[in-house]
Amino acid sequence: MAERLDLPRTTRRTILPRVNVTQEGFGNVSEAIARFMGTPQFLVYMTIFCIAWLAWNSFAPGELRFDKAANGFTALTLMLSLQASYSAPLILLAQNRQTDRDRVSAEQDRQRAERNLADTEYLAREVAALRIALGDVATRDFVRSELRNLLEELNHDDRDDHAEDNGTTHISTERK
Repeated sequence: MAERLDLPRTTRRTILPRVNVTQEGFGNVSEAIARFMGTPQFLVYMTIFCIAWLAWNSFAPGELRFDKAANGFTALTLMLSLQASYSAPLILLAQNRQTDRDRVSAEQDRQRAERNLADTEYLAREVAALRIALGDVATRDFVRSELRNLLEELNHDDRDDHAEDNGTTHISTERK
């Protein structure tokens, strides 16, 4: 009889617990390791480790040495090779993640620049529309000049009325 597809399979017992490694979690760990490996602190620790290894295997009593100088410190070479073989992929993974972040950041910057350009163009159109609208509105200087002209006409009319009252005729020199 076929298994029912709508029911989950029964869980199998395993000796070791299943480790659920997410890509994000692994990436965060690899970036932390890559960041640490790029620090002077790491170089100092690695230098101290190598000096201690070489000193122990050179100056310790013969029966306590585990990596003989006669063999060219083979174990140390293997340890450093192992460290380098894990370091390179972790550093590349961290670089790829940084590249992805830079790409997203550049896209966001581009979108922000487009919005800023659109806003600037909108504001420029609004300012132009206001300038055009203000062209139809009387400005302060225009109103002053019109008031000045009216005042001159009133003064001129007063002089004409005053001259008629005195019996003298005032000849206007204005062009009509």
